[in-house]
Amino acid sequence: MSSPDSSRAPAPPPSTFVFAAGREPHAARAKEILKAHAEIRKLAGRNPWSGVLIVALVAFQTALAWLLSGQSVWVILLAAWLVGAFASHALWVLIHDCAHNLVVKSGPWNKVFAMAANLPHVFPSAVSFQKYHLKHHAFQGVYELDADLPNRWEARLVGHSAPAKALWLLFFPFFQLSRPPRLKEISLFDGWVVVNIAVQVAYDAAVLYFLGPKALLFLAAAFFFSVGLHPLGARWIQEHYLVHGTNQETSSYYGVLNVPALNVGYHNEHHDFPWVPWHRLPLVRAAAPEAYDTLAFHRSWTKLLFQFLFDPSISLWSRVVRADRGGVPVVPAEATVGAPAVPARA
Repeated sequence: MSSPDSSRAPAPPPSTFVFAAGREPHAARAKEILKAHAEIRKLAGRNPWSGVLIVALVAFQTALAWLLSGQSVWVILLAAWLVGAFASHALWVLIHDCAHNLVVKSGPWNKVFAMAANLPHVFPSAVSFQKYHLKHHAFQGVYELDADLPNRWEARLVGHSAPAKALWLLFFPFFQLSRPPRLKEISLFDGWVVVNIAVQVAYDAAVLYFLGPKALLFLAAAFFFSVGLHPLGARWIQEHYLVHGTNQETSSYYGVLNVPALNVGYHNEHHDFPWVPWHRLPLVRAAAPEAYDTLAFHRSWTKLLFQFLFDPSISLWSRVVRADRGGVPVVPAEATVGAPAVPARA
């Protein structure tokens, strides 16, 4: 005879975002950490060697596309998954540092480096990324300002099934492209965006003309794998999805893939101190272990990828939203339809 608890049907997976009262948690935590570890301020700065790395990786990807231009499609896709995705992802991380002006002092030159890093990605996105990424830091979880949050229609479309989540990851760049138009207070087009588009089209046309369509296929496949259905794509789940429960909306990854991924897994550290360049992020954790080692974190992107795909309780709804952008919080309507409240962090 089964007990009442064992006969009870499991709770259905959530179909709404998790609402949090209060503003994003990182500014307050960084302030507390700096009280105890003022030496972290010395980690601020820029890394001009990132510019050298951008040039080297762009040359590497372009040369690899040339070497693969005569191979079969399956060889090209395998090479994109095994090798190209890692170079493409590293370029994304460097674009990210450019967005924070952490390569050189000049803002315009950081944009130039970002557009250079964008070249093997086939699609122009470096300049527009900076526009909405900085809003993500300032207004994490505010639906109208944070493009890192999935669209509501996107979360409903994908649902909780493994095949749907796999397709979402495979075509992640297209879903990401659909988010900026919903954002407020952001001008999506300006002169720099036009330059980014023009430079990218010129590079793509040159690859197509001189190296052939299979070279362009390799670059596009490497780009899609680097942010999608690949262990590297689990980074998007690691950063802000509620895998560890509803009380921690940002998580770090401390695994071996941080080496080719240029420490992008140190995400709590980055959000707390976005003025620290990628090569010094491990030093932030080392300086304040009591702040970071007590938080839940990930050791394997591969394990997380399978967990996301096959655990129906984790979906695009597994994200924190908030209405508080620094003033008096207003509870959105969606918080009244079953989303558990997350206590604000002091």
